[in-house]
Amino acid sequence: MIPELGQGMLLVALGLALAGAILSAAGGRTGRPAFVESAQHAALGVFALITCSFALLVYAFLTFDFSVRYVAHNTNLGTPFWYRITGVWGALEGSIILWGWMLSLYTLIVILRHRERARELYPWALTVMLAIMAFFITIMTVAAPPFSRLNPVPANGRGLNPLLEDTGMITHPIALYLGFTGFTVPFAFAVAALVTGRLSDTWIALTRRWTITAWYFLSLGLLIGGWWSYHVLGWGGYWAWDPVENAAFMPWLTGTAFLHSVMIQERRRMLKLWNISLVILTFSLTLFGTFLTRSGVIASVHAFTQGSIGIMFLSFLALVVLVALGLLAWRWDALKAQGELDSVVSRESAFLLNNVMLVAAAFTVFFGTVFPLLSEAVRGVKVSVGAPFFNSVNIPLFLGLIFLMGVGPLIAWRRASLDNLRRNFVGPIIVGIVGAAVFYALGVRSALAVLSLALTVFVAATIGLDFWRATRARLRMGESILPAMTGLLARHNRRYGGFVVHLGILVIAVGVTGSQAWSVQTETTLKVGESASLGGYNVRFDRLEAAEESNHARVVGTFTVANGRHPAVMQPSKKYYPQESSPIAGVDYWIGLKEDLYLVLGDFTRDGRQATVKIQVNRLVTVIWIGGLILTLGTVLSVMPERRKAA
Repeated sequence: MIPELGQGMLLVALGLALAGAILSAAGGRTGRPAFVESAQHAALGVFALITCSFALLVYAFLTFDFSVRYVAHNTNLGTPFWYRITGVWGALEGSIILWGWMLSLYTLIVILRHRERARELYPWALTVMLAIMAFFITIMTVAAPPFSRLNPVPANGRGLNPLLEDTGMITHPIALYLGFTGFTVPFAFAVAALVTGRLSDTWIALTRRWTITAWYFLSLGLLIGGWWSYHVLGWGGYWAWDPVENAAFMPWLTGTAFLHSVMIQERRRMLKLWNISLVILTFSLTLFGTFLTRSGVIASVHAFTQGSIGIMFLSFLALVVLVALGLLAWRWDALKAQGELDSVVSRESAFLLNNVMLVAAAFTVFFGTVFPLLSEAVRGVKVSVGAPFFNSVNIPLFLGLIFLMGVGPLIAWRRASLDNLRRNFVGPIIVGIVGAAVFYALGVRSALAVLSLALTVFVAATIGLDFWRATRARLRMGESILPAMTGLLARHNRRYGGFVVHLGILVIAVGVTGSQAWSVQTETTLKVGESASLGGYNVRFDRLEAAEESNHARVVGTFTVANGRHPAVMQPSKKYYPQESSPIAGVDYWIGLKEDLYLVLGDFTRDGRQATVKIQVNRLVTVIWIGGLILTLGTVLSVMPERRKAA
């Protein structure tokens, strides 16, 4: 009964989404509020139906209803409780229904917030969101139905992909999908602005917080994905330029560019065409990333199995791009800038260069990701584009972006005078040079690492200088130090929230630089009682043991580790799942602020007298996760309403 009920709800939701999109467009075209109200009711119905169908799928997983094909393929009787829930979105069909539910939730919030605030744009934005919703529900009902029956019903299921049995499955897909689907809102309002010809700053003001929220969730998804990769996959890293990692990183880059360039449009009435193009590009890249993940055209530990939805996503992406380009061509004259660039040495130029670098990085990642696919399609030869290509092209761009993080917020609008440059940048540059000398004296010999760290010090100094000047001005007005600082954050939270986000990015950059420059590793084979040393740690192999869990068997290696303190025990393992032909690494690690110790069990003899172990001392990786927390604080500050003194 559950499969038929769930599928029926999705079919009704599809009809409501299509009807709502048509009614909302008719309301926007004729100006009749009744049509728009009917579309709103349809959207509410879509949300309710997808919520109920999603709940039914969760119930099917919790009750081991193996009559549902998707349940049988992604859980079994030994699957722990929480992984039965995360298994709902652990593969193709469930991830699409989660995606659709989040999109329906965003649509509901748009209705509640904007039905009275943007009467001209709102009907068309609702049309776009419902049309996109209809596409995803079509996927659920045609290409990847989550409620298809399985006959005969098996006594047990196949089980979840073992790599997904991790707490990161609770947070990583949720955050990533909230970011992907969140960019639908600014895209919908951008299309609405093009359709209506209302191309002033209204649509930007309406979607600023939406864009920041989507960008934050995408950032959070990337960071959690890095943590998942770090502690689950057993290779000791957090970013591998994997194609699916790249698919999420590309819209992050273009979304970051949009968040910066809208400030130029708000201040100088410039870059209208550029900003709308960035929103369209960002949304298109979310669709492209979904296509990569779910089409089966790439091999990745993140990718789902081969599905039949690739051609549908590619066709929808082509439709979105063609419609968007047609609207841009239609409104070309209205998108001309009202202001002009007065000087190369100005805040506008710094932000524009920042945008060019971000888009260049996005293009580089796109090219490196799709080139193997193009090569195989055209020449029939498989090629690989690995980390050396991405690093060699993108590291200079990222260093340039860090530098511009310090220049952009302090350099003057229109034209920067020599006095402006001297007052704002001489001190931070000196601090950056001193920082470089200190790092060199501390033993940092990599020129790239010294440059990266010096740039982060320079940018931190510019942020500190700006905040101190603003605080000092309030102190001169008679305020004490703490109220002066908190008052700045409350009344100018958009500016200083952005600064805190920049600090988070700087901390992440320090973590990435340190982990790449100073981490060490070795792989060695030890007999029982033998030891290996690395980075001040002594690792002694004690024994091997076998253990049985609810849905897999484990071989556990016990190692005694000492580093000048009391010895402690670490137990890396290999996990053997019935549905997998190869064992899965069970990493053991110590997490510290300065460094992490990371053990991975390799091959071993059947008598348990000898084992291979990979030992890694990963330095400053924890700093990356701390940077994510700082970024979170900055985002919260940025989206809070600004407090202004009454006139």
